[in-house]
Order: sequence, then structure tokens, then C-alpha cells
Amino acid sequence: MHRRRLLDLLSAHRTPFLEEAAYVRRAREFISAHPGCFGCDYWPAHVTGSSWVLNPRRSHVLLVHHRKHGRWFQPGGHADGNPDILAVALRETAEESGVAPGAIRLLDERIFDLDIHRIPASVRGPAHEHIDVRFLVEIDDGVPLRGSEESYEVRWVPLHEVSRYNNNRSTFRMVEKTRRRRAAAASGGLLNGVRGGSEFA
Repeated sequence: MHRRRLLDLLSAHRTPFLEEAAYVRRAREFISAHPGCFGCDYWPAHVTGSSWVLNPRRSHVLLVHHRKHGRWFQPGGHADGNPDILAVALRETAEESGVAPGAIRLLDERIFDLDIHRIPASVRGPAHEHIDVRFLVEIDDGVPLRGSEESYEVRWVPLHEVSRYNNNRSTFRMVEKTRRRRAAAASGGLLNGVRGGSEFA
């Protein structure tokens, strides 16, 4: 089944955040019932992939100022029918940052965060939801960021300033997970930056 890999990732995902746990349950139910969920024109919801991009010191996050929405987000986008949502997230990271795929390091093949958010109606289609699957990656902050035509700017943002660029709840979750990860690493709780669980509570 082309959805099995993602369903397995969702089943293995653990989170200390109650709203995210609810999203995981909803996502599993929807994906199980809708074979077309990876299509960008599939309504009332479809799966998207994105990356939470850290620098090697874990002090900064890569954010993209999108032209379409006029807001700052982590790199990501539509699956366009591809059920390999990890590959989607990495592809979008390379395209939106302008960084070569070989310079993007995947830190964990497991899901880092899962969010479901509403997209308003537009000329492209009706109001719908994105089931956004996020993965944790690293890019050296010394690598040039060329960006793309889809964005005004790509910028490294200090972790403590991320809320000034995007203050939604899901971004707060990812910032908090990063802080917990850093604290665990400082206390020796991570081996090569990875702990056994998919969250770092």
C-alpha cells in the first residue's frame, strides 16, 4: 500500500503535546480512508511535507518568507501525488532554500512534528486542510541561501526570535522541541543528536 509507510510513521510518533496527539489520530483516520490524499487538488484535505531546519549549533532555524502567503514558514510544500513524504520534505527544502540536496542532512527519519491547519479558499480551490508532516534536518549556516522565486527571502532566525516571525502554535511546538533537544544533548541524553523516541520531552 502506498500509504503504509506514512501510516507506520504516524503510528510510531509520540508527542507530549495534546493538540498534536489529536492531529495524529485525525491524520491516521483520514489517510487510511482516502487513497488520493497525496494529491494537491484532493479535498477536503491533503498531505504536505516540510522540514524544521536547524544549523549545526542548534541555535538558529531556517525560515522562508513566502510570496504567496506573505508570511514566514519552515520550508515545505505539496506532495504532488508522491506518497514518500520524507522525500517531498527534502525536495521542498532544497527548492525553497536554494541549497543543494547533498548539503541537507536528515537528522531523523521519524516524524518531528505533525500539524493540521486550514487553508482559505482561493482561485485554486475551496477552503481545505493541510496535513503537514514535518521532519528534522540540518544545514550548515555557512552555506549560501539562494532562495527561489516562490519567496521574498530565506533567513536564519535565532531560536529565541522565531516567535517574532511566526507565532502560531505549531511553530511554538517545534521551537519547544528544539529547546528540549538541546537540553537533552547538553546533559548527555542524546547519542549523536538522536534519542530513542521521536520526541524529546
